Amino acid sequence: MSRNMTSYRNPVVRGLNPDPSVIRVGQDYYLATSSFHLFPGVPIYHSRDLVNWRLISHALTRPSQFMAERTGGRIEIYAPTLRYHDGVFYMITTNRVKDGGNFYVTTRDPAGEWSEPIFVDEGFFDPSLFFDDDGKVYYTRRGGIGITDTVQAEIDIKTGKLLTPLRPITRGFISEDCEGAHLYKIDGKYYLMQAEGGSRFLHMETIGRSDSPWGPFEPCPYNPILGQLRNWAYPVRSTGHAELVEAHDGSWWLYFLGTRHPGYNHFSAIGRETFLLPVTWKDGWPTTDVTQLSSLEVSAKLPPAHPWPQIPLREEFNSSGLDGRFVLINCNSSRAIDLQSRPGCLRLRPLGHTITEQSPTAFVGTRQTDIKFSAETLLSFIPRDERDSAGISVFQKWHYHYDLAVTASGGKRVLVLRRTVGDIRTEEQLAILPAVGPIRLKITADADYYQFHYADKSGNFTEVATALMNLISTELSGTWGGSLIGMFCISQDPANAPTADFDYLDYQAAE
Repeated sequence: MSRNMTSYRNPVVRGLNPDPSVIRVGQDYYLATSSFHLFPGVPIYHSRDLVNWRLISHALTRPSQFMAERTGGRIEIYAPTLRYHDGVFYMITTNRVKDGGNFYVTTRDPAGEWSEPIFVDEGFFDPSLFFDDDGKVYYTRRGGIGITDTVQAEIDIKTGKLLTPLRPITRGFISEDCEGAHLYKIDGKYYLMQAEGGSRFLHMETIGRSDSPWGPFEPCPYNPILGQLRNWAYPVRSTGHAELVEAHDGSWWLYFLGTRHPGYNHFSAIGRETFLLPVTWKDGWPTTDVTQLSSLEVSAKLPPAHPWPQIPLREEFNSSGLDGRFVLINCNSSRAIDLQSRPGCLRLRPLGHTITEQSPTAFVGTRQTDIKFSAETLLSFIPRDERDSAGISVFQKWHYHYDLAVTASGGKRVLVLRRTVGDIRTEEQLAILPAVGPIRLKITADADYYQFHYADKSGNFTEVATALMNLISTELSGTWGGSLIGMFCISQDPANAPTADFDYLDYQAAE
């Protein structure tokens, strides 16, 4: 028999999983997060106890949902909002690349396929939906850049057509920078909750209430109800972009993004993750105890525990498709993947682009979910010359990554480490490899460094290089995502290039 939990550990959804949007349907909870440049997009998670989450699907699994024919396969999916009404699940979001736009998809089964997109407008990001009791549906989003009002219109939910003009409903309760607004109706009052102050160190969550969905909204006297306010050295920082949820036992909770920092380190390569705090109502306002950000351990009474089986990420590529935890970095990259030619292996075919380009690339990765980890693979790859390479990578974004690669130099097969940090690119030769035969490669990490290893003929791993974590952190790179651990194969002559075969990828937490 399951028992109520009295504590839990943040973050509750680890790795690149910011901007959480959460709904409850009966005693089931569903959560969607931003996916930015990753394909498939917008992971959907399921929980029955608020804390233990499992990945059940992605809302965006087809290039047509991204309008790939007009964006060149480029994707940059910003904050989704997940809603449920009359048996239908809605996920509304923004593809921030040129010709992307705001759109929503629907389904009756969140673990299944989602519909083709319904476009709303070509405006700015962070759209949200609210279904009122009288049948009206409201569309709310950020107003723009330089004009940071939160704007709103009534919408025809069947067609995406706006039924009223967009109009400002607030310019911010504390700051002049609003985003991620959500409208709720609680005990007859309309509550508008939004993030303010920017999406990093000044990130915070504020709330106001009104008798009308159009306002005016009375600011909460306890604003901000969440923020990095008490101590810059808390292990949870840059908190905001939240979702308010009432649990099936009547308790209230706040899901929000944050970054996780060991010690006094101001940088994070993992990026923004999903955190949870209990909510206390005070004078009709939801509040949180921000001192609980001083620890990753949170004391709180939760509904009865419902953990899911722990599935370690050791993928041996014995199925017809990839584990759902694997992602690509362009929605037209799937043609690089071959799971049929050599059963039990992932074969990557180079597409003519490097992972420093925003183009279809032979790259398959998984989110880094732990500050300390190890990731290992077995690679079979015979390069022709220095134009061909394959290996394992820590990938933040196109101009911020570390690649442990097998390539050729001077007629020999060699192991190199490539560091790409902005416009600084270096290549260090680490070892001369046997002319043939598979090579075991491994990346490990601690709070400050990534370490790179390969296995010699005896099978023992040797550490051959290190690289500083801070240099590819989200803060330094200016990205909104988080690092991936991935396998890649690139060539400047893809028509004649060798393929790379990966026997497995074994990712293990070391914390």
